[in-house]
Amino acid sequence: MEMLKWVGLLLMAGDHINKYLLHEGSLTLYALGRMAMPLFGFVLMAHLARPGALAAGVHLRAMRRLAVFAALATPAYAHLVGWWPLNIMATLFLATLIVGLLERGRWRSRSAACFAFLIGGALVEFWWPALLFCLGAWAFLRRPGRLRLLLWTLATASLAAVNGNFAAMAALPLVWGASRLEMPMVRSRWVFYVFYPAHLSVIALVQGLA
Repeated sequence: MEMLKWVGLLLMAGDHINKYLLHEGSLTLYALGRMAMPLFGFVLMAHLARPGALAAGVHLRAMRRLAVFAALATPAYAHLVGWWPLNIMATLFLATLIVGLLERGRWRSRSAACFAFLIGGALVEFWWPALLFCLGAWAFLRRPGRLRLLLWTLATASLAAVNGNFAAMAALPLVWGASRLEMPMVRSRWVFYVFYPAHLSVIALVQGLA
């Protein structure tokens, strides 16, 4: 999981440099960057899918962190992109909220999850396909099976509607390959939260000086 986060971080940084400083001059960096969101989404869903995660308050803690760093990233993000859609931290916040509501199992919670998906999907980066990817990963991780794997794969493919290509599909074999590796790494939870607003701020500053 830690390795996947570092790979996602590097891909995201390269994608943003390409987009905001190089005027999307590198098709390679753009294609590689399409894997960043799926990797971050998968790692988050893997934590949420663990047995007892909801009772342990994992969802609420994740939502608090995501909300704080989504807000911190907003000034730079608004400068680079605009105020809408909301940044990827908000996307992951919304996915976590939906998963938490679904796990409660009550019909009111499930109705609220559907409402959050339909309305919230119009407000966040990568839109509904990103939410479908996260939900597909979460469902598969909770109870692996061929049908759920197929649905998760189709959800990943739906990102092509946003990305204009199917490069995000490469995240799936990358996740599978990572699960076969033994690579001890020190967990750096806060690095990834802090890096998002920090690197956007640096890019916005450089863009403003250019």
